[in-house]
Amino acid sequence: MKRIADLRSDIDAVDAVRATLDDAAEIIAVLGDEEGAEAEADAMIARATRALDDLEMAANFDRPYDSHGAIVTIRAGAGGTDAADWTQMLGRMYLRWAEGHKFETHVVEEAPGDEAGLRSITFIVRGKNAYGMLESERGVHRLVRISPFDNQGRRQTSFAEVDVVPEMEEGDAGDLEIKPDDLKVETFKASGAGGQYVNKTESAIRIYHLPTGITVASQQERSQMQNRDVAMNILRAKLIQRAREEQEQKLAEIRGERMANEWGSQIRNYVLHPYQMVKDVRTNVETGSAQAVLEGDIDGFIWPYLQNRNKFAPAGGGDAA
Repeated sequence: MKRIADLRSDIDAVDAVRATLDDAAEIIAVLGDEEGAEAEADAMIARATRALDDLEMAANFDRPYDSHGAIVTIRAGAGGTDAADWTQMLGRMYLRWAEGHKFETHVVEEAPGDEAGLRSITFIVRGKNAYGMLESERGVHRLVRISPFDNQGRRQTSFAEVDVVPEMEEGDAGDLEIKPDDLKVETFKASGAGGQYVNKTESAIRIYHLPTGITVASQQERSQMQNRDVAMNILRAKLIQRAREEQEQKLAEIRGERMANEWGSQIRNYVLHPYQMVKDVRTNVETGSAQAVLEGDIDGFIWPYLQNRNKFAPAGGGDAA
């Protein structure tokens, strides 16, 4: 039913563009040289052009999980307290971006920093093609600014890693089996909002998958059972994504392709001092509106990445390196 609804939405969007262009043609044919007719037709054509651009971009979301929700995890890297603060800033940026797209968001887990910010944050973004868009954000993000935590006002460079995996839906797991013996489960007291029992009972769950070293946690639900279900769903998604990446890496080795190391590390620089600039090192797209980007205006980086991803995809399909 979800697939049917998505296809119907696509068809309705195409029909709307066609109707707009038909109306513009009718205005020109009927009203001719009357005052305002040409301007009205031009406005309709411009509106149809913007809609066609959106449809062209939506056509990029043709991979198996592009239409799914996205599970986003951000972890502080090098930079101490500044990195923890940077992690919190990135989390806010993506949540604001999701809000602007009218996507549903759900914060799963937050680990506070020692002095400020967050050591890590995990949240889910649900909406059409949420994973297809946010997949572009996977990698290391670098911030350069005057540190608010440095008494001498020195410039500080800090890093945070963004990991994005698709939220799995019923039937997506296939033959994936998670053995109970492979799991180490810990309970702890939640540290954030979560109702009257937060910090009183050990309702939060942390799960270690011993064979892979993957760790997931959930602390925002009210009960331990609910947190366990959320954590297991995230673990399942990460294991499926890991299996896909391993398969793609093997295919790349067979084809003799080489992965570009910088794509798996630093993907974007955010400079707030001595000037303001945000630059994506993969596409070379840059902007001086750093504050707007930090408020969630990141579509200008997502779209070029998607266009390059399809342009440089290996022959025979699959993801770009």
